[in-house]
Amino acid sequence: MTEQDIYTLLKDVMDPEIPVLSLVDLGVITGVEIYDEDKVRVEMTPTFVGCPAMDYMKQEVEDKLKSNGIPEPEVNITFREHWSSDKITPEGRKKLKEFGLAPPPASGGANLIEDLDILEKVECPNCGSINTIMKTPFGPTLCRSIHHCEDCKETFEQFKPL
Repeated sequence: MTEQDIYTLLKDVMDPEIPVLSLVDLGVITGVEIYDEDKVRVEMTPTFVGCPAMDYMKQEVEDKLKSNGIPEPEVNITFREHWSSDKITPEGRKKLKEFGLAPPPASGGANLIEDLDILEKVECPNCGSINTIMKTPFGPTLCRSIHHCEDCKETFEQFKPL
């Protein structure tokens, strides 16, 4: 079994709040190591410190690996490197949009929060317009904000840039 095999297995473990997005596509899986022939260590970085879903996600990763012949996987939650929305894969961004959530813009390493327009002008996942307004930075979870599209008149959520 290779590290790539583990990543492939973990693409089946979905985020509990956005069930179309795998933990790999969300960028939460930040490391896989195979050591001592067949022992596996997985590192997970939460999207934020207080994420209430981390224990659930950790258990799902352990269960997935055990059900695929890895008897004692080690899953560590780490903050060695902070999570950012740049860790969301292109496939993850596509899945977010198809799910009806505006994906966060890619920063390319820039500090997104210094540019407040990036929080206001969000591409509508329904019609593609940027004629949108942020209704509130507080969505149903800490990761999301609420926006409204002035063109198609739909209200939608954005996965916040971080």
